[in-house]
Amino acid sequence: MTDTDRRTFVTGAALAAGAVAAPAAAMQGGAKAATTPAAAAYSKPPFPVQRQPWPGLASKMTPRPDHGETSYKGSGKLAGKKALITGGDSGIGRAAAIAYAREGADVAINYLPAEEPDAREVIALIRAEGRRAVAIPGDLRDEGFCRKLVEQAATQLGGLDILVNNAARQQTRPGIADISAQDFDDTMKTNVYAPFWLTKAAVARMGAGAVIVNTSSEQAGDPSPDIVDYALTRAAVLNFTKSMAKQLASRGIRVNAVAPGPFWTPLQVSGGATPDKQRSFGQSSPMGRPGQPAEIAALYVAAADPSLSYSTGQIFGSTGGNGQPA
Repeated sequence: MTDTDRRTFVTGAALAAGAVAAPAAAMQGGAKAATTPAAAAYSKPPFPVQRQPWPGLASKMTPRPDHGETSYKGSGKLAGKKALITGGDSGIGRAAAIAYAREGADVAINYLPAEEPDAREVIALIRAEGRRAVAIPGDLRDEGFCRKLVEQAATQLGGLDILVNNAARQQTRPGIADISAQDFDDTMKTNVYAPFWLTKAAVARMGAGAVIVNTSSEQAGDPSPDIVDYALTRAAVLNFTKSMAKQLASRGIRVNAVAPGPFWTPLQVSGGATPDKQRSFGQSSPMGRPGQPAEIAALYVAAADPSLSYSTGQIFGSTGGNGQPA
């Protein structure tokens, strides 16, 4: 059996074991049923072409993304944890925030001031679960703000157990000549510098049992030609995840990453995709559609779940059948 075959077998066995265990667990003690998003009803391309100014709002998208507002059911996996999620107002970050709150965590979200309408909805959803919710708007391209963000989140939450580096900038450009120095700088600072600054500030406050979860992308291993700067940042995040997992293991701090494929979020309608790509978004995946944020939220829970205490430096993929990133 080759190494690749062995990894495939082990992964498949683990998933199969989980599938068998879940129904049994649900039958004991009246536990809530597993989350079951209505995947069959999710929209498929073609999508209406729509444009929003960066960074975009989920509340103005057609169709509106599903973040698990009505489908995600928690079971206490993160009870008592304190989490900071960047980009927590919409898209994947919003789905993670909802899931974390329903798993028993108090949650602080960061977002840009222009995203306030979406952020208010998330704060209300967190509070509806009886959890503490903290809204901290600001620009992650500023190192000083990143330090203050961690400090403010830890102070208002009463500690910091989980950092989710999720916020990202993606702008499509047909060629390298079309990527300005400012474009490149903005993407690098949002997608690479900010996770570095935030992680540096967070580990100074974290103890054993804490977890850092980074958002990467399938673009790390299979980059598209029109988002060169974005794709290279996703590869950098994978490397950062693996190296920091090794560095922090002796302190009992785990570091994992989630690598999404094509997901229906404001990134796509605020400059992240051309009109043609937007119209057919997700069509090339084996599932023939983009993922909805609700369909990946549980991976962010798994990446931070204290019961998976031996899992660090791991990449959790969700690509609709396109394979694992490098």
